[in-house]
Amino acid sequence: MFQSKLFTKTVKEFPKEEVSKSTQFLIKAGFIDKLAAGVYTFLPLGLRVLDKIEGIITEEMKGVSGQKISMPALIPKKNWQQTGRWNNFESLFRIKGREVEYGLGATHEEVVVPLVKKYVSSYKDLPLAVFQIQDKFRNELRAKSGLLRTREFLMKDLYSFHASEEDLDAYYEKVKKAYLNILKRTEIAGETYLTLASGGTFSKYSHEYQTITSAGEDIIYICPKCKVAINKELVKGKAECWQCGKHLSEKNKAIEVANIFKLGDKYTEPFDFRFTDGKGQKKLVVMGCYGIGLPRLMGAVAEIYHDEKGLIWPESIAPFKFHLIPIGKVKKTADKVYGSLQKEGQEVIYDDREDKNPGEKLVDCDLIGIPYRIIVSEKSLEKNCLEVKKRNQEKTKMVKLDKLNQLFK
Repeated sequence: MFQSKLFTKTVKEFPKEEVSKSTQFLIKAGFIDKLAAGVYTFLPLGLRVLDKIEGIITEEMKGVSGQKISMPALIPKKNWQQTGRWNNFESLFRIKGREVEYGLGATHEEVVVPLVKKYVSSYKDLPLAVFQIQDKFRNELRAKSGLLRTREFLMKDLYSFHASEEDLDAYYEKVKKAYLNILKRTEIAGETYLTLASGGTFSKYSHEYQTITSAGEDIIYICPKCKVAINKELVKGKAECWQCGKHLSEKNKAIEVANIFKLGDKYTEPFDFRFTDGKGQKKLVVMGCYGIGLPRLMGAVAEIYHDEKGLIWPESIAPFKFHLIPIGKVKKTADKVYGSLQKEGQEVIYDDREDKNPGEKLVDCDLIGIPYRIIVSEKSLEKNCLEVKKRNQEKTKMVKLDKLNQLFK
């Protein structure tokens, strides 16, 4: 992509009203734009990152037999009333249509349970798992941490349906592994802990995936032995590890990037969702739900991977792999390098802007945070070389023009 064709531009100053570093950099670098508190537009660079995250999550959910669907955001009042959440779901947006009242989809148990009920009647139809990646709406009391707490956000929610608690338990463990894979592939697994927490309106307990960062709104206690944590909201007196019972004293601020719940029959019972077992008896289906907020995950990555100059994207979710910058009268060679990279199927943004000097281009390059910077300059061409530098390293490597394929390895 030619950088001159991007309709967005970097900005010189940090947005003063934003408190999280991730959102400051994402706005400054032209990844997102703020429309209102907790409401953001994803610009071309930001959407490329979000699409990469979505691709990783989709692969992992299909790996645990999840079938992808897309459910409506407009959910009739009667569905919410059936589960008792019309009046007690504090962050639910309620709107009036011409004839019917609706709740904007904050979560989708009220849709997915009656939906799946239409197609499941026997134990032979179970287990079953469906997921979607769709906008969610929550009327948050405080939306002040950029992408870390928004009122509209893209979320992956997976719902699993089972004939027994034992089958639910087994599937729950499979999803845990899939979530760990997602965290590894987005390179935040080392800073993220499986955390015991309250289930809120969903269940008594849940498991959260909490990423350690000073921008976090939650406080967790980490067990150094088990490498798991407990949310402060569950701590009554002493904080003790829920696996080994060890006393925990270390507090850490963290961002909740994902959560998983064993719902049991909490939502199948209100809709009388039953199946016929092998003995001909009717039993309630039990279920689990598993969520990941994609923008929040993106924000968590940006909180961890940045320095004073800008963002430092992990290669797996970076908007581009290479940032090509010509310096001096080298357009013909730079064009050839760009063409060669594209021919090899590499993702590259080419800073062809003629109204920016070399210093401005390098500053923008660091701010945007593409994994590899390639400089084509008169000085490097004297040695028949390109200057290549990883964003998270200081050292520059000289690569021969005819050895360009080394960059792909």
